[in-house]
Amino acid sequence: MLKRPNSPADLPASVPLFPLTGALLLPYARRPLNIFEPRYVEMIDHALRGDRLIGLIQPRDTSEESPKGRAPLQRIGTVGRISHFEEVEEARYFVILEGLCRFELLKEMPTMTPFRRGMIATDAFASDFDREFGEEAVDRPRFLKMMRDYAEFGNFDLNWDEIEKTGTADLVNFCAMVSPYGAAEKQALLEADTLETRAETLIAMAEFEMAKGDDRASPLN
Repeated sequence: MLKRPNSPADLPASVPLFPLTGALLLPYARRPLNIFEPRYVEMIDHALRGDRLIGLIQPRDTSEESPKGRAPLQRIGTVGRISHFEEVEEARYFVILEGLCRFELLKEMPTMTPFRRGMIATDAFASDFDREFGEEAVDRPRFLKMMRDYAEFGNFDLNWDEIEKTGTADLVNFCAMVSPYGAAEKQALLEADTLETRAETLIAMAEFEMAKGDDRASPLN
């Protein structure tokens, strides 16, 4: 099994690109993906023959889930490593992509393959390889209160025993990935300069959504 990269120096200068609207991948988090389009089946085949790395990135036009051609892409994405894969049936994969490090897309490369490939820079995101980086600045009690309030608002259960045992960075990043917000909000969460900023952004988004819900429930005066 290939060793997990531990720093930007372990990453290649270019990766296959997987444009996917609304798909957020953060360091040390895992995202399941069903792969069935022929261009992306070939991309997975290619990655499995090599370093198992893929660049997950959102297109700028979010009207399509995964646009064809050379539709413009966001500037920031995430390098993911295929940590698990299954051939579900002929020409179809189920994969789990583990987030390694965010990247800046420098330029796209000409390619003869049906999938896209980009030159990337990752040095600015070296701290992504430190799983606990920035945790001390996050107001964990406040973040947990937001989770409790939002769970009550949305009427869903959370496993609080597991949550209490989860590290702050993993907790914030998991909440960002499963949050119900749109592509623009997901991109803002991805590009947050610090873990604290990401946590505060999630709190603000949740408070805004809950306030809207309260307004709709209130009778007119």
